[in-house]
Amino acid sequence: MKAVVNAPICPLMSQPRHDCELADEALFGMVVEVLEHTTPGYWKVRTHYRYEGYAPTTCLAIGTQAALEWEALPKKVVLHKNTCDVMTAPQVQSWPRVTLPMGAVVAVTDPPEVDPETQEPTGWQLVSLPDGSDGYVRSSWLDTYYNRPIDLPEGELRQRLGGTALLYARTHYRWGGKTPLGIDCSGLVSMSYLLNGIVIWRDASIKEGFPIHAIDCKDIQPGDLMFFPGHVALYIGDGRYVHSTGKAGSDGVVVNSLDPKAPDYRADLPEKLTGVGSYF
Repeated sequence: MKAVVNAPICPLMSQPRHDCELADEALFGMVVEVLEHTTPGYWKVRTHYRYEGYAPTTCLAIGTQAALEWEALPKKVVLHKNTCDVMTAPQVQSWPRVTLPMGAVVAVTDPPEVDPETQEPTGWQLVSLPDGSDGYVRSSWLDTYYNRPIDLPEGELRQRLGGTALLYARTHYRWGGKTPLGIDCSGLVSMSYLLNGIVIWRDASIKEGFPIHAIDCKDIQPGDLMFFPGHVALYIGDGRYVHSTGKAGSDGVVVNSLDPKAPDYRADLPEKLTGVGSYF
């Protein structure tokens, strides 16, 4: 059985209860596979990137046929704002139907709105939601939804991965999180890849069956991943890397340097580097 995430952020808990470790977050519009229903109020689900957890039933629109129909619709992803209001009408004075985080997915079946008199774009886009309702968002806040790796030359894709990670700058650290409302280290790098259509393992490790493979540390290039014990970062070039850290004083997404002379050098990490992984 399948379901569609119908809440802005659906917590995936490590156990079917709220007072346990947050394993992951599934985002609005994602389709998940329902595995079992063992506890009232929770379903065990598997995401399309093969991560599992227990989701509150209130966050899901359950039904295989509806999920398949949703999957077939053309999509856009919220990308250019940390959050995005879906309005009941194409005007700023209308009521927000739901507020979505960056990374959420909506269906787009109509062209952008135009003024009926001037035929000029209004800046609004009609979108459909998994529960069958619709609403309006600023069209400039949406971007291409990639369900397969984006087709770019290697150099451009490497830079794009780093640029995507930097969209989360100043986000605070949240264990299991992966939105601008809170994100952890593997959430940051996995979302940076996922928003470019590349599915990598969501944890801070290289896992067989996913496209990241180990390379020699001296061969690191922008877009590659740096692994430390229980931690992962994304290299952006010139000896610098972006990561989400719970370390006091950083408390979220920051850029640090591998150069001991740099003001943002973090001395405790380079000596703990266990390996480098690359998609390329």
